[in-house]
Amino acid sequence: MRHILIIAAALFAADVQAETPRDFLTRFEKEAGAVASAERGARFFTTKQGGEWSCASCHTERPMQAGRHAKTGKAITPLAPAANAERFTDAAKVDKWFRRNCNDTLNRLCSAQEKADVMAWLLALK
Repeated sequence: MRHILIIAAALFAADVQAETPRDFLTRFEKEAGAVASAERGARFFTTKQGGEWSCASCHTERPMQAGRHAKTGKAITPLAPAANAERFTDAAKVDKWFRRNCNDTLNRLCSAQEKADVMAWLLALK
């Protein structure tokens, strides 16, 4: 019985490990079936996408710094993981905010390639 509890505890611990920004990059590259490009990610992030906004409209062109929501004025903590260790550590939040922000800027969901490229660029920032 004790062995079963030890095994169950080990399996549970493996399931609750925090994800890392690099885990998300790997996930998005796998979903896209292609390697990410930081250069493409930077261009995507700073270019207006279909509407009036780009990612940089709220997160600034330098996501190592705090931003401000373009419509509400609400403060936004830095997006780059090097400046904010809490970014890209929770799958539910990552999926929620990519869905929400992509809809705001693109009027559609971001592709896995777009997410991978943005992640690659954000991870390159120091």
